[in-house]
Amino acid sequence: MSNQNFIDYVKICGKSGNGGAGSHSYFRDNLNAKGGPDGGDGGSGGSIILRGNAQLWTLMHLKFKRHVYCEHGAPGKKKHQTGKSGKNQIVEVPLGTVAKDPETLEVLGEITEDGQELVLLKGGKGGLGNANFKSATNQTPRYAQPGQPGREQWFVLELKVLADVGLVGLPNAGKSTLLSVVTAAKPEIADYAFTTLTPNLGIVKYREYKSFVMADIPGIIEGASEGKGLGHRFLRHIERNAALLFMIPADSSDINGEYKTLLNELKKFNEELMYKQRILAITKTDMLDAELEEALRKDIDVDCDVVFISAVTGKGIAMLKDKLWAMMQD
Repeated sequence: MSNQNFIDYVKICGKSGNGGAGSHSYFRDNLNAKGGPDGGDGGSGGSIILRGNAQLWTLMHLKFKRHVYCEHGAPGKKKHQTGKSGKNQIVEVPLGTVAKDPETLEVLGEITEDGQELVLLKGGKGGLGNANFKSATNQTPRYAQPGQPGREQWFVLELKVLADVGLVGLPNAGKSTLLSVVTAAKPEIADYAFTTLTPNLGIVKYREYKSFVMADIPGIIEGASEGKGLGHRFLRHIERNAALLFMIPADSSDINGEYKTLLNELKKFNEELMYKQRILAITKTDMLDAELEEALRKDIDVDCDVVFISAVTGKGIAMLKDKLWAMMQD
């Protein structure tokens, strides 16, 4: 998917339908000139409903459709006939979509399953017809309820990519190269920072027809938790990953320092990310001979398993898959 077509943040305005008014009617026919009340209830206004669609990967289809309006409920009719309810507006969104209030940023709900529905704005309730107010002391009520008005409100829809493993690293750490080797995804790869501007997903094939989803997240820089670089635009995608694969190239001047920088940015963004299982992969190890690799292993001091890999030669890739799979099953 091209960068231009991946939209993970939209702001939409929704307006639910008004409820129909109750009917103020009295029964009349050839034999009854003064029958009792027979006013029916008004129909409910249409509601705005989010529905998960596993076939969608982006909010692109909502980029140019910022307003969603629902039908109003029809008024009640004589002979106790209820008015027709307004049609609901179904807004289909990809899995991992979060709805928020744009003012308070309160989370209103999340869509995580195919077919799951979330009512964003409920339509106005229809008014009661005058037949509902008949009593022993009031045989001919001369009033009926008006319908409740619909509501109008802005919403923010954010997409957080759903994946089993998220790749975390500084720009140009080899994340896109690894994704292109272990999956059929074809992310843009180049020898400069921020080649990846949007998350890329790929399915990793594992032993005995098993598989898991890997997400290549745009590179983190120091200060990303405050919005520097691509900042919050991509950090929210990491929240949905079951496990994290930290990636640091073998030619880094300070592997331990880079690891602490990545960990610190995730912690400042959301402390819950510290509870996710993680592995550190040292990439581009085809540049190392056995002596340099052994010296590097002794210098690394981190709080997780370390795997030396090379996407070019395939070194350590099978071991990495085994460790990731075991981590997800734990």
